[in-house]
Amino acid sequence: MSDRLVLVTGATSGIGRAAALELARRGLGVVVHGRDGTRVSETAAAIRRDAGGTIEEAVADLGSQRQVRSLAADVTRRFGRLDVLLNNAGTYEHRRRLTEDGLETTFAVNVLAPFLLTQLLLPLLERSAPARVVNVSSVAHTTVRSVDFGNLQGERHYGAYEAYALSKLGDVLVAYAQARRLDPSAVTVNVLHPGVIATKLLHPGFGFSGSPPEEGARVEVYAATAEELAGRTRLYLTDEEPHDSSRLSYDEDLQERFWAECERLTGVTAAAAQAR
Repeated sequence: MSDRLVLVTGATSGIGRAAALELARRGLGVVVHGRDGTRVSETAAAIRRDAGGTIEEAVADLGSQRQVRSLAADVTRRFGRLDVLLNNAGTYEHRRRLTEDGLETTFAVNVLAPFLLTQLLLPLLERSAPARVVNVSSVAHTTVRSVDFGNLQGERHYGAYEAYALSKLGDVLVAYAQARRLDPSAVTVNVLHPGVIATKLLHPGFGFSGSPPEEGARVEVYAATAEELAGRTRLYLTDEEPHDSSRLSYDEDLQERFWAECERLTGVTAAAAQAR
């Protein structure tokens, strides 16, 4: 696997760091992404010491669409291939905050950033076929009973958990919509629930602890590398097994409406991404 390359977003702590380490131990090249350059360098150095191999670094704040675009351009310029894009990074915001783009932060980081990054990296992924896109969701998505597009970014009222759960449903909807648009022999798109994991997001957001990050990383590494998943797309994975996501997530009209909103808020359509 030494010639294969994986980009792991949010890889400086928690599940992302554990997944990056395990992928490197398995002989894959890993691009360690984070928003703090010092932490990215420290994490990359630690993984090199532990696992060796090709460990690269990438820095970008996913709350900035300008920086997401720069990240995609940097990865495309520096590397001749990308076999797996692991959209692991996420946030839980206790109060409503806006990004530099004027977007609610939870929605911007958890939904729009992976959508935009994936769209911009699709040409590189397709050139590296067979390639994989893995989006990290959460079982929290199952608590959403309906989607109010007039309050998608907490414009009228904001609740931290409600915003987080909606963003995690968005990750599933986007994954399913994108999977329908791509040839699975070239690029598969799957989504997963890593489990209830003790990360810096879990305890402040939910008030309880969970399993070690390595447990969540196990599901991510499985989605990124398992031979039995070759050519299989539009799956929702947990405990290294496909499971049903929420009933709402299979509504194709909702998937398409959510997809269109992501295109509108990022300004990137499939055609525009392919032209870059």
